[in-house]
Amino acid sequence: MSQIIREIEAAQLKEQAPQFNVGDTVRVYGRIKEGNRERVQVFEGVVLKVQGGSNRATFTVRKESSGIGVEKTWPLHSPNVEKVEVVRHGKVRRAKLNYLRELSGKKAKVKEKRS
Repeated sequence: MSQIIREIEAAQLKEQAPQFNVGDTVRVYGRIKEGNRERVQVFEGVVLKVQGGSNRATFTVRKESSGIGVEKTWPLHSPNVEKVEVVRHGKVRRAKLNYLRELSGKKAKVKEKRS
């Protein structure tokens, strides 16, 4: 990769990137633009995967909404992600929790990590 691209990517990084892991329950505060208005919408769910590096890093959050699974993938260093708040730390042994997609109800819960 050229030096110019590295400099551009370094300028786009957030100074304080949120610290969380796969399996954690997080609240993502995302900016939504509707017409000429802008508001913040909260999306709370379990982190299924974290992938990529540098300014291209993304994370996927899944929640159950009225019995239907909803997933959103967010860029970690995006200006549209206002903040990421960790609600619970999950105890998992995998890097990607794709198996949660087939589960529902209590089976889809991730155990909480003991401090």
